[in-house]
Amino acid sequence: MAKKPTKKELLNVSVMIAENRKARFDYFLEEFFEAGIMLTGTEVKSLRHGQCSLAEAHAIAKKGDIYLMGCNIAPYGAAGIHLQHTPTRPRKLLLHKREINKLMGRIKIEGYTLVPVKMFFNERGIAKCEIALAKGKKAHDKRETIKQRDWNREKSRVLSGNQND
Repeated sequence: MAKKPTKKELLNVSVMIAENRKARFDYFLEEFFEAGIMLTGTEVKSLRHGQCSLAEAHAIAKKGDIYLMGCNIAPYGAAGIHLQHTPTRPRKLLLHKREINKLMGRIKIEGYTLVPVKMFFNERGIAKCEIALAKGKKAHDKRETIKQRDWNREKSRVLSGNQND
């Protein structure tokens, strides 16, 4: 019989809140950064319930800081109306100054975009957002991605079919 995990072992696992799966299809993701997020109390409670969407989200550099724009965190139902937050307000991302300078330089000079890839709670229970430095894909690149994905799927079907015989 398996041993029941201790409370400490349970806390050492990061919990996924939301993932932007479309980002890998629309962009070439090159470098990843883990950033903290400035949130209000009701936003954290909504995230604990998994009520977050990164589908329309992107990050911008403004006044020497990086902000997460378009991330939809649903209002927390149990809180009163006067305590609610705006669902798509800009949220400041917490990064080291050298990381911010690196990102701002790459965005301005080399034409990169900052795309949020996933949002999660780390081992300590703090909400984090993984952002990626990305370049946009052209239509032919997206078609190539679809072909490769279909080929890998077909290949795995053929291989798994041969193992059953």
